[in-house]
Amino acid sequence: MSGNQTTISNAAAHDWTTLALQIRNWAGELGFQQLGITDTDLAEHETHLLNWLNAERHGEMAYMKDRGLLRSRPDELLPGTLRVISVRMDYLPETQHQASSVLDDPASAYLSRYALGRDYHKLMRKRLQQLVTRIQNKLSAGAGANGDHGNYRVFVDSAPVLEKALAEKAGMGWIGKHSNLINDKAGSWFFLGEIYTNLPLPVDRPADNHCGTCDQCIVACPTDAIIAPYQVDARRCISYLTIELRGPIPVEFRTLIGNRIYGCDDCQLVCPWNRFAHLTAEDDFLPRHGLNHIDLLQLFSWDEQEFLQRLEGSAIRRIGYDCWLRNIAVALGNCDRHPDIITALKQKRPAVSGMVAEHIDWALRRQEA
Repeated sequence: MSGNQTTISNAAAHDWTTLALQIRNWAGELGFQQLGITDTDLAEHETHLLNWLNAERHGEMAYMKDRGLLRSRPDELLPGTLRVISVRMDYLPETQHQASSVLDDPASAYLSRYALGRDYHKLMRKRLQQLVTRIQNKLSAGAGANGDHGNYRVFVDSAPVLEKALAEKAGMGWIGKHSNLINDKAGSWFFLGEIYTNLPLPVDRPADNHCGTCDQCIVACPTDAIIAPYQVDARRCISYLTIELRGPIPVEFRTLIGNRIYGCDDCQLVCPWNRFAHLTAEDDFLPRHGLNHIDLLQLFSWDEQEFLQRLEGSAIRRIGYDCWLRNIAVALGNCDRHPDIITALKQKRPAVSGMVAEHIDWALRRQEA
């Protein structure tokens, strides 16, 4: 939602501090657990981003490099931007103990907890648009029909935006050694969203880092993707390998993936700050189709039509059926040997692509060894 990109000309006519307080209250009413406001200076984070890209740690995510500098320069992505309103929404659908129990059962499929319910993008984008409408209505009431009501654009993981860096500057938490945002009262199980605007709102104080000497996330990473504190090599990350990568999963990582078929939460599961995490208040984020604890063989039996139907409205659907089967085949190869697994792999193989067949063959070699 954007119009002409001139800045507010009647700034003196508005009490921006009071408006910022009202925006926080409205955010709470709309289901956001926190809101922060920051300026657009991301110079320090831009250096970190460029170093990461130059080291090719983004793997095959070409979109990260194609519009790299727009991520760290909000006023270039949306000219005239003065402030970024950052929000968070908790998504944890069940206790961490329940999640860990699935990881401990090799025959069950582990999917990242954020993806168990409906896709968060539409829900959060709609709520942010509603927040924008409230801001506009408030300014309209004060400025009149011909007044300047501000310019806005809403983002939910949908454009070149450094959302974690902006949230950190907005006082929402700090970026941990695993590169996720951590809040000292809510852990890290939450989504982020942003509103870019030209309103000269007062900014919040950046959050302090409280990771200290803790290295539990680094130690817990199954593939050693956290190569140093605050440095993640996506090419080694299970979330990248099972979601972003479209070709074969490198053989060196397959046994390390275990039963994780969509994403990985290990670094969050061990983070001490997540003892403060809250279960979600949103019904849309609750597990659908029993995906929080379901057998690998059951998921592997889905044909493409069933995959599309059952995962309609889910973020999982975007990886496509081939990558879905690829991931499950790897997980089945990591299970204890069982004749039902061998039968399922052999029955599926004739009808799949060459890429999936290669992973099925790998799994069969492990099952039949």
